[in-house]
Parts: sequence; structure tokens; C-alpha cells
Amino acid sequence: MNIETTAQTFDTLTSETLIVGVQKHREQMKNWPAFIEFYGETVDAWLRAGEIITDAKKITKLPYAGSPASLKRVYFVGLGERKNLTANELREVFAAVGKELKAAKIGNVTLWVESFTTDTLEEAEVAYLAGEGLNLGFYSVQNYKTSSNEVDVYFDQIQFVTEAAMDDVVANFEVGKIYADAVNEARTLINLPPNLLTATDLANYATELANQYDLEIEVLNKAQIEELGMGGILAVNKGSVEEPRLITIKYQGKQKWEDVIGFVGKGVTYDTGGYSLKPREGMVGMKGDMGGAAAVLGAMRIIGETRPKQNVVAVIGSTDNMVSGEAFKPDDVITMYNGKTVEVLNTDAEGRLVLADATTYAKQQGADYLIDVATLTGGVIVALGKDKTGALTNDEEFFEEFMGAAIEAGEFVWRLPLTESDKKRIRKSDVADLNNSPGRDGHMIFGGGFVGEFAENTPWIHLDIAGTSDADAPHVLGPKGGTGVMVRTLATLVELRDNE
Repeated sequence: MNIETTAQTFDTLTSETLIVGVQKHREQMKNWPAFIEFYGETVDAWLRAGEIITDAKKITKLPYAGSPASLKRVYFVGLGERKNLTANELREVFAAVGKELKAAKIGNVTLWVESFTTDTLEEAEVAYLAGEGLNLGFYSVQNYKTSSNEVDVYFDQIQFVTEAAMDDVVANFEVGKIYADAVNEARTLINLPPNLLTATDLANYATELANQYDLEIEVLNKAQIEELGMGGILAVNKGSVEEPRLITIKYQGKQKWEDVIGFVGKGVTYDTGGYSLKPREGMVGMKGDMGGAAAVLGAMRIIGETRPKQNVVAVIGSTDNMVSGEAFKPDDVITMYNGKTVEVLNTDAEGRLVLADATTYAKQQGADYLIDVATLTGGVIVALGKDKTGALTNDEEFFEEFMGAAIEAGEFVWRLPLTESDKKRIRKSDVADLNNSPGRDGHMIFGGGFVGEFAENTPWIHLDIAGTSDADAPHVLGPKGGTGVMVRTLATLVELRDNE
């Protein structure tokens, strides 16, 4: 995107569209008399009469025929009771504007920054939230229709009208855009058809990302995974003609490789359920079963751009879970990378096997804190619905720190308990150390708790995004399809560590 810094006043803007925030209480609108002088007194009358709607996220589009001649229209964006507007609400407001701009094929705009400020949201934060919201809202899902002849329009140019320091406004908008772009990249990965995103393709994407930001990258192939004895990943991969990959990306933001945050992502590129075969309706959409990997890669993209003073290692286990004469099956006993044995009771509980080996590897790579992210269980949807990410942890202090990041990012996370009784059921087997599927009751807890057996005493958080990684319909921040959930929270956690 081209970010212009010349339009500090209405008279010098050169775009066709001006975005203005309006609210119910006119007396609280900052510098409103200056806008009346620019647009004309009729705008104040329209606002008083309700012709310009001030309800939150409602957009009133009006033409403009004055000077400068380049300006053709004004989008008046409702902020409701602006004095109570939160950062998350303003992000959603800008996302609504982004959707409108996308639909109208407008990619060149000017933002009046002060019209969106409040007592608690100053120009810099407004610019940041605009960078996030506008770009999240502007995202669309790629399709493969041969009949489509529409030319896509990109949000590629913005100016600012502001009394604040332009450098600060631009810098904050750019950071917000970095976060949004990473989310949108994660969305695109999730939306890719499984024949276009194999484990090898995912590893190639990770390699390109690492090379772009000068990050350390290691990709282990099947022979190397076999040599290490990663029985979880190898078992899930047995039915496939596609080789697995173990992807490790390191970012060193400190002089010494210590105090390392480890992100572990589930990269199952398609999940049939294996011999515990999913029904037809349950199999559609399993191209998104690598949503955890997408979240981790999105976070690493932000980290590569912003260069925080924090060490981070990301590990992704990637394969598909297919059915063949070679596929693993219920009653198999497998030996994991850390030497523990597992009785397989359900081949559709495959993600935890992949995560377990990846978690052990992340610890070996120096991770002092672990967060695994996975579209792991339908149980989390039954428990919490599709709008809440489920969480488990073994460390109160680390989880409190994480929740601060989630709240700042505006991503809802709800913690479930992991009790000693739950752990006993995970460890219950007549033939092995663990079993991979203790039952349907408490399914989300058992799935995440299984991974916790491999985190052991390392401070650990499990995030089950099975409900939040994919949207069944268009939502406030984007379209139907992959959401890129947890990208911003993971990156915000690292950012907050940097700011301590």
C-alpha cells in the first residue's frame, strides 16, 4: 500500500473518497466546525435530522462537488456513543468500512483521523486500528471460477487528514496493516484446496517466509523424521502418498538464546479421520485442519516485520491423514519422539499425535514457554460454540500474561479445567503409557491434555481453534472461510514481552 503523507488538511487531499467518523453527540465531535466549513453547513443539518446515521458501523455515503475537485464522495461512519467506544469496537468499525470499500471497488481513500478519536483513543491508536480494520475488512477469498471476469480491486493508497504528527500516524497505521496482512495470509492458507496445499507446499511457504525476513529455517523430510523416531507424525502419515514435514523457524531477538517462547502449530493439511472415518458432511472443510499452522506462520510474519526483542521458535508438524492399506488403525501402539508409548483408540484423534512430537521438538530447540495452536476437537464447539477459542494451561502466571495479549487483540479465549482425573484417563491403557482418545465426554480437555503430557513441566498453553478458525458466514472482521484467529494474539504476546 502507498501511504501518502501530504494530505494533512482537507484542502490538500487528492483521493476520491474521504472517511469521516460521526457520533450521536455532536458536541463531543472533535474539530467538527472545521469540517462544516469545508463541506458546508448542510452537513450539520443532515446530521441533526438523522439523514446521516450515527449508529455504530452504519455508513452514510454522500457526494461532494466542491474543492478539491478530486474528492467525489464522503463516507460518514457511525460511531454510536463514541465516548464509550473501545479499541475492539473501533477495529470492527473500520472493518465494516473496508467491506464497503471493497464492494464499491474503491482502493484510494483519505481518513480524517481526529473524527475517530475519543477520550481514551488518540490519533496513534486510531491509525493502528484503521490499519488493522480496513485491511481485514477488505480481504476476499480467492475462487477458481473460470466464468468470473471481474477485476479485483486492492486497498492500495491512503492519505490522512490530521493535526497529529504525521510520522506517528503513518507508523502506527503501517503496524496495524502488518498485523492485518499476516491474518489475511493465514486466511488464504486455510482457504486453499488440499490438493494445492500439501505438507511440502506448506514447508515451501514457510521457507519463503523465513528467507524473506532472514529467519532461521529447518525443514525435516520423512527420512529425517524417521531417523529421529517421531512415531506420532509418522503414524498419522502412514496412509498417505504425501510425505510429512517438520518445520522449525527461529527468530532471535536477544543476544542470547534464552527466554524463548515456543509456538507449536498443527499442520494437518487434510483429515479424513483415517480408519475412524469421518462422515461425508464432517469431512467437507477439513482443508482447514492446518489452521494452527497458519496462525503460527502468521505470527512469525508479524515478528519478522516488527523485529521485537524476544526469542521465538515455531515448530509445525505437517501431514495429511488418509486411508489406505498402510494407514495406522485403532489398537495400534506407537512410540512417540520422547519415548512414551500410545495406544491408538481413534485415528481421527490424529492432531494431538502430531502436536505431541512437535512439542517435544520445540522443547529440544530451547522453548522455555509453549503455546500449541490447533483445530483439534469438535468438543470445543460443543462446549463453547464457534465464536470462542478454548484453552488449557499448566501455568497460571503464563496464562494471565497470555490473556492480556488476547484481550488487547480482541480475540475471545475461554479456559477449561484440566484436572488430575482427566490426566488419569489420558494415562489409562492396559498396553501403553497413554491412550489418544479417552472418550467423547470432556473431548476438548482430553485432546489438549494429551499434548500437555509432552509439555510436561514447561509452562504451556493449549489453544483449540476448531470453532474459531473458520467462519460459516461473513462476520464483522471478514468473509466466510478462514479467519486467521490467534495470529494477532500470538504476535501481541511477543510484542508485550518486548515492551516490558
